[in-house]
Amino acid sequence: MNILKNIPLNAKILIYRLGIVLLLLTVIRILFYSFNLGSFKEALLSDFFIGAWFDLITISLFFFPFIISSLIPFNGKGLVVKDRVMNLYFHVTSTLLYALNLMDIEYFKYTTKRSTFDLFAILSAGSDFKQLLLSFITDFWVLLMFLGFILVIHFKFFKWTRKFQEKFKSSVQNWKVSILFMLLLTSIFIITGRGGLQLKPVGIIEAAQYTRTENSALILNTGFTMIKSYGKERLEFKTYFSAKEELKIFNPIQISSPQHILPDGTNVVLIILESFGNEFVGQFNGCDTYTPFLDSIIQQSLTFDYGFANGKKSIEAVPAILGSIPSLMDNPYISSPYGNNKIESLATILGKNGYSSGFYHGATNGSMRFDGFAAQAGFQHYFGRYEYNNDEHFDKTWGILDEYFNPWSAKQMSKLKEPFFGTLFTLSSHHPYFIPKKWRNKVKKGKQLIASSINYGDLSLRKFFEEAKKQPWYENTLFVLCADHTPASTNAFYNQRSMMYRVPIIFYHPKQLLHAKRENTIFQQLDILPTVLDLLNIKTKYYSYGQSYYKKADREAIAYLEGTHYYFRGNYMLTFSNEKARNLYSFKVHQVSPVDSLSFKKSEVKLYEKRLKAIIQRYNRDLMTNKTTAL
Repeated sequence: MNILKNIPLNAKILIYRLGIVLLLLTVIRILFYSFNLGSFKEALLSDFFIGAWFDLITISLFFFPFIISSLIPFNGKGLVVKDRVMNLYFHVTSTLLYALNLMDIEYFKYTTKRSTFDLFAILSAGSDFKQLLLSFITDFWVLLMFLGFILVIHFKFFKWTRKFQEKFKSSVQNWKVSILFMLLLTSIFIITGRGGLQLKPVGIIEAAQYTRTENSALILNTGFTMIKSYGKERLEFKTYFSAKEELKIFNPIQISSPQHILPDGTNVVLIILESFGNEFVGQFNGCDTYTPFLDSIIQQSLTFDYGFANGKKSIEAVPAILGSIPSLMDNPYISSPYGNNKIESLATILGKNGYSSGFYHGATNGSMRFDGFAAQAGFQHYFGRYEYNNDEHFDKTWGILDEYFNPWSAKQMSKLKEPFFGTLFTLSSHHPYFIPKKWRNKVKKGKQLIASSINYGDLSLRKFFEEAKKQPWYENTLFVLCADHTPASTNAFYNQRSMMYRVPIIFYHPKQLLHAKRENTIFQQLDILPTVLDLLNIKTKYYSYGQSYYKKADREAIAYLEGTHYYFRGNYMLTFSNEKARNLYSFKVHQVSPVDSLSFKKSEVKLYEKRLKAIIQRYNRDLMTNKTTAL
C-alpha cells in the first residue's frame, strides 16, 4: 500500500490513460472474435489474456513518445504546448489503433490473417482507392458505428483523467521519487515493447508459440502486425499472364502419388546440415573429403548430382524444406510480412495422418525464430538449448555442440509416438566454427576455416546414427539429409551463381528399401515435401513450389538474391531481373566463366522465362492474399 501511495500522480495518470486503450482494444478483440467465430472454433479464454499481452506490447511501441513525455516530472506553465501536442498524439494514435483493428474484423474474412503493411500495396494495385474506401464505408457502416462508440468511451475517460492532470500541475513534486519512477517505468515499457528479455523482440511469427496456429490472428492485433511489417520487403502484384494462362503454366496445388516403396507408417527423420555445401563433400567435389561419414551414407542412398538449396540463409532453408515455400524476395519468408500466413508443412500434413512430430535445434531458443516457425508449421514439440538443459556442452556462442545434441536428439525421438516425424537442424558448422579442444588436433583441416568445422559436424552426424541404430524405430525410418545452404567460399568456382546453391540432398533407408542411386538431375529443397509424401504413401492435395522426384516433369530449381531470380532447368541457369532475362549459363560446365548463351538459345530462354514469370506471379499473389494452402 505504501508503494501505491508513493507512485507519482503523473505516473498514475499515464497508467489510467494507457489502461483505457488496453481495455478498448480488448473490447475490439471480443468483437473480432464474435464476427469470426467460424475461424476460431478452438479458442480458449487464455487466448484473450495472451491477446492482452500483445496489446501491451503494441501500446508500448506506439505510445512510447507519449509515455516518456508523461513521465517527465516537470509541471511548469511552459509545458502547456507540450501537453497539448502529446494529448493530440495520444488521441490520434489511439484512434488509429482502434480503426485498424475494427477494419480487420471484416478484412480478416478475405485474408484469414491480420493485416500487415503490404495492405497499402494491395489497395493501390490496379484499383481506385477512393472507390474501395467508399465501398468499405457503405458495406461495413456498422464498424464505423462501433468506432464512434469506442471513441465516445475513450474521450469520456480521458476527460475524467484531466482533473488529475490539473491537480498534478499545482502539486509539489518529490523529485527523487518522480525520477526513480520515470526510470523504472521507462525500463518496464522498453522491456514490454520487446515482448520480454529474450534474444530478439517478439515478432508476428511468435504468435504461434502462444496458441494454436489457427488462433494466431485472435491473439495478435493489427497495430502490432502493421508496425512489425513496416519497412520490410513488400511484394507487388504481377500480371504477366491472365489467371487462366498462368494456371496452364504453373500451379502449386498438387496431388500426391503414393509409390508403395516403403511400408505405411514409416517414420521420417529429416536432418538439416548447417553449411554442408558440395564443396566439402567428397562424393560431389571429386577431391579430398571432409565428410567421410556422409559420403558413406550417400553410397547407400538415393541422391542427386544437382541438388540445389533455395536460398543462402538458414532462415530461408527451413520454410523451403519443411513447407516447400521459397523466399523469392529480399526479406526471408519467416521474417517477412507474410511469415504468419497459413501454410501446410510436412509436420501439418503428416500430423493429419497420425504422425507425432518434434523439431530439434541446439541453439538458444528464439534463434532465427525457428521455434516460432516450428509452432506455426504444426510441430507438436520443440527441443532447443533450454530443453537440453546442460550448458556444460554449450559452445558459449551459438548453442549446444552437435556431438552432444545429435545423439541426445536420437534418444528424444524415441519418446515420440510412432509413426513420427523428427527434424534435426545441426549448428556446429556455423560461424564462428567452434571446435572443442579435444578435437582440434583430430579434425581434418583445410584452406578455409570452415573445413575443420564441417569435419567436426560429420563426426557428430556419425554419433547421431550410432545412437539412432540403438533405437527401436531405426529400421522403420526414412532418413532425409539436406544442407541448409552453402557456406561462404574463397573458391572462385564455388562462388559462381551456378554453384553457390549446390548442396547434398539424400534419401536413405536402413533396410535399403530405397535402392542406392545417383541421379544426374536437378533436385531442390522445395522437392523434399512432395517426394516424402509420395514415399509415405499419403494421398493428399498439397501446396508446393517443388515437385516430387516421382512426378514426370522437367526438373527445375529456383532461387533469389538481391533483386535477381535464378532459374535452373535442363543444363542451364537463367538469370532474371528488372522484368527481363539477363543471362543463360550452363551450370553443368565445370569452368569459372561459362559462356553466356542468352543470344543463341532463344527457345530455351523463352520457355524458362515464361515458367519463371508464372511462378513469380503466383507466388506474389498467394503470399499477399494468404492463399498458400491447397484448401
